Amino acid sequence: MGLTLLDYLALAWFCAGSIGYIVLVDHTALRKRTVSALMGEYRQRWMHTMLARENRIVDSTIQGNLQNGVAFFASTAILLIGGLLALLGSSDAAIQVLQDLPFGHATSRPLWELKVLLLVLILVYAFFKFAWSYRLFNYCSILIGAAPLPPVDPQVAHAYACRAAQVNSRAADHFNLGLRAYFFALAALGWFVHPLVLMVTTAWVIVILQRREFRSLIRRALCEEET
Repeated sequence: MGLTLLDYLALAWFCAGSIGYIVLVDHTALRKRTVSALMGEYRQRWMHTMLARENRIVDSTIQGNLQNGVAFFASTAILLIGGLLALLGSSDAAIQVLQDLPFGHATSRPLWELKVLLLVLILVYAFFKFAWSYRLFNYCSILIGAAPLPPVDPQVAHAYACRAAQVNSRAADHFNLGLRAYFFALAALGWFVHPLVLMVTTAWVIVILQRREFRSLIRRALCEEET
């Protein structure tokens, strides 16, 4: 494959950083401090408010906007995957172009194809996340349409709103995972330049993601609203 020790270290750094970030943020106590967790509370409020309305046109419009965003990224992922697979057919020309650049790094054809396939793998993962998110938003649309009209028994309304909010939140979680995959795909582009660039771009993406989840102005505003 033509991988050097530096390539192995950079690839290990990328895998540890991307997978480790997802595990640390989504499967530990840190999850409760993310922007996504705060928005989950607002989704609960939304579904409780929806049950108190007789006219659910507003709720259907909001749900449609969410689905349109997911559909856009899912279709974009398919286009990117097709472009990368087509790029494999012209690997020699692409390698020559990259090596002619001032910052170009010599690479073999098998190594080039491995780098392209890494991007394809990340985007396939993103597509599956977006596709499942879109389907979950469809389920939530059905729950909104099937919601009982007021007046509703408070216990029944609370249980129904929690179910609908949970489906909506799970759809948002998968959408968020797809977006993270896009970010890490951008980081993987650094490997085409140099293994050290891959390590730097991976760290850079992790810093950006954690800042947006834990130290962004949006999170601060949501916390202020809660207080």
